[in-house]
Amino acid sequence: MSGKPVAKRLVFHIGGYDPITSHVDAQRRFVREIARFQRTWSVKATVDGLHDTADEIRWNVTTTGPDWLVETDYRLVRWHDVIETFGDRSNGSRISVGILTLLDFVLAGTLWRYLQINWRYALFFLYPFVMFGLLMAAAILIGLLAFKITGSIPVAAAGGLFGVAAVLAGPWRWLHLGDLFDDWIFSREYIRFGNSEIEQRLERVATELVAAASNSAADEILVIGHSLGAVLAVDLLDRALKQDPDPGRNQIPVTFLSVGSSILKVGLHPKATRFRATMERVAKSRAIFWGDYQALVDPLNFYKSRPMAEMGLSTENEATVRVVRFSRMLDDHIYRRIRLNFFRLHGQFVSGNDKRASYDYFMLTCGPISAKLQTLAPDGAVPMIADDGGLIASAPLSEGELPSRPGAAA
Repeated sequence: MSGKPVAKRLVFHIGGYDPITSHVDAQRRFVREIARFQRTWSVKATVDGLHDTADEIRWNVTTTGPDWLVETDYRLVRWHDVIETFGDRSNGSRISVGILTLLDFVLAGTLWRYLQINWRYALFFLYPFVMFGLLMAAAILIGLLAFKITGSIPVAAAGGLFGVAAVLAGPWRWLHLGDLFDDWIFSREYIRFGNSEIEQRLERVATELVAAASNSAADEILVIGHSLGAVLAVDLLDRALKQDPDPGRNQIPVTFLSVGSSILKVGLHPKATRFRATMERVAKSRAIFWGDYQALVDPLNFYKSRPMAEMGLSTENEATVRVVRFSRMLDDHIYRRIRLNFFRLHGQFVSGNDKRASYDYFMLTCGPISAKLQTLAPDGAVPMIADDGGLIASAPLSEGELPSRPGAAA
C-alpha cells in the first residue's frame, strides 16, 4: 500500500433547504444511514458525543476496518432557523413574493439559461408555480360552477374561497409547495441582497475552519455542501480564504465537495455577481481541491455540467466533475420504489448505499481514503477496500498514482 490512510478527519457539512427541526432528528438520520454503510463495506461505526451549538450540531464518528481506524469530527452547520423564518411568513406573503420571484427569474433570462444547460432543472423551477396555478384555476372553477348552479354571486364567491382554502389546507402542504416557494424566495433574496444572519454564522464557522487548518490533528478537512448548501459552502470557504489565503500550508489538505449542487441555480442569475466572484476566488485557490458530484436522474441538480464554464468564469482550476448513477448504488427494489420520488432521489447524495459504488457519502466523510483521492479515482474507493473492509495493499493511495485532475469526467 502506498500513501497514508486518513486517521482523523474534520467535516463541515452544509445541507440543502431542509428544515431539520432538532439536533436529535439530524443525528438519528445520520445513524440510520451509516448503518447501511457498515453493511455495504463490511466495516463498523459508532456515533457519539452529540453537542448542539448556535452555529453547528456536532458529533463524533469512529469507523473501523480490519487494519484501519478513522475518527471523524462531524459538524453540521445549522441554518434551519433561517429556513423556519421564511416558513413562518403568512401564505399571502409567500405567494405574492413567490410570484415576484418567478417573474424575476423569467425576466432576467435565468429560466432560459436553465433550459439551455439542463431542461430537467428548468422543470423543477417551474413545478411549484405551475402546480399552484393549476390548483388556483381549480378553485376558480369551483366558484364558476357554484354560480352556474345557483346563479348567486355570493354563493360563487364563497365557493371560490372554499376552493382556495382547500388548496392551502391540502395540496399546498402535501406537495410541499410552501417549502418550494420559500426555497426560491430565499435564493432570490440571497442573490440580490444576501442574508446577514447566514453571513454572520458562516464568518464564525470560517474562523473555526481556519483555526482547525492551523492547529488540528486532522489528516483532512472536508467541506461538503448538498443542494443549496453547496452555495453556502462556497461562501464559507471564501470567508476562510479571506482570513487565511493559504489554509493548507500546515499540510492539512482542504477538500470541497459539492454534491447534487445548486451552484448554477444561483450562479446563472445575471444579478449573482457577488456569488460568481466568490466562486471564482474559491476555485482559483490552490489550497482547496474541488470535486462536484452530479446525477442524471436527479432533476434538482445540473447533470453533466461544468459549473465554472457555464457561469462564464475561468476554467483554469475548475471542479473535478464526477457523474454518479443511483441505480448502481441501491438495491433494485429500492431504486424502483424511489426513482419517481425526486426529493428522495436528491437525498441519496447524503444517504447510505446498498452497493459499493464510486460515490458513497459515508466513505467520503468517514472512510480511510481521503475524499480528494476518492474523487480523483475513476471508481472511488471501490478498488481500494477489500471484501472484509480492509485496505487493499496494491491500491493507489497517493495522488501521483491517479490521473491528473480533469475538468469533467464521466
